[in-house]
Amino acid sequence: MEELSRKVSLIEGCPSGSSFSSGMGAITSTLLSLLEPGSNLLVASDIFARSFRFASEFLSRWGVNVTVAEPGTENIVSAIGGRTDLIFLEGLSNPTLRVNDIREISRAAKENDSALLVDSTFTTPVNQKPYLLGADLVVHSASKFLAGHNDVIAGVVSGRSELVEKVDVMRRTMGSSLDPHAAFLVLRGLKTLRVRMDAINKTAMEIAKYLEENQKISRVYYPGLKSHPDHDVAQQILDGFGGVVSFDIKGGSKDALEFLSKLKLVMPANTLGGVNSTISHPKTMSHRGLNDQERARAGINESMLRLSVGLEHYEDIVSDLTCAL
Repeated sequence: MEELSRKVSLIEGCPSGSSFSSGMGAITSTLLSLLEPGSNLLVASDIFARSFRFASEFLSRWGVNVTVAEPGTENIVSAIGGRTDLIFLEGLSNPTLRVNDIREISRAAKENDSALLVDSTFTTPVNQKPYLLGADLVVHSASKFLAGHNDVIAGVVSGRSELVEKVDVMRRTMGSSLDPHAAFLVLRGLKTLRVRMDAINKTAMEIAKYLEENQKISRVYYPGLKSHPDHDVAQQILDGFGGVVSFDIKGGSKDALEFLSKLKLVMPANTLGGVNSTISHPKTMSHRGLNDQERARAGINESMLRLSVGLEHYEDIVSDLTCAL
């Protein structure tokens, strides 16, 4: 576990790190260690549903003042106030793939003496290093791209030593310590992280282009496309556009689910980031815990699908998508 913490923090360019039994274990332990009743937390509305629910429900009941910002860098920056203690967002949001400009947000955070926590699960340190852009802490669901094989559950936090020390104490208290064998499996995945992400970035870009030209798709969400609202900033702060491509199929929830049922190669699954391509329907899977209003605020509609590109050949993935469509 200590070796995994050391290696991830080294890759991220951070002075310290800690490992956890899950991504949510890392997130909850971090928030609980840095906040207390009366603290002021700012979260983006388009973060992972379980993270959002923990902040909006549990922390609120615990006495933390939670402010929810609309998606987009400008909205997050404008929501930062002099009483904001901690800002929590995703570098690349799940599943709408908004690119938050960590440079701008970190500058605003420092001006207000606020700490910045970034979930970098979707970007990975191959495509972005938030700490070097100004974030105080970086968290990963290591179950995803870091491990890369969908056979382990783990989480990691890296960042400023004095903050990581607080988080690590909470890990010990809450009991969310990582099993040694799970740590070994994540370390195994790190050995091929660069090779996998280079291939996945390339294939995902081509699939995004294919989907954008398909008449049965109404919208594609991918920061590598010029149509993406954050394309310009993505080109500046990302070294790769990532392995997740979200898109809206024409029709409604029934059509999206029927499409999933016809896939043969790409596997419908709630997870992502592995060597095998997977796909999910956020409304009924990853974000089913949100109500209709919350999903709409996060930019999620009933026909949206989230594709995690694996290491299969581009033509095989496209053939499966085409047949299902």
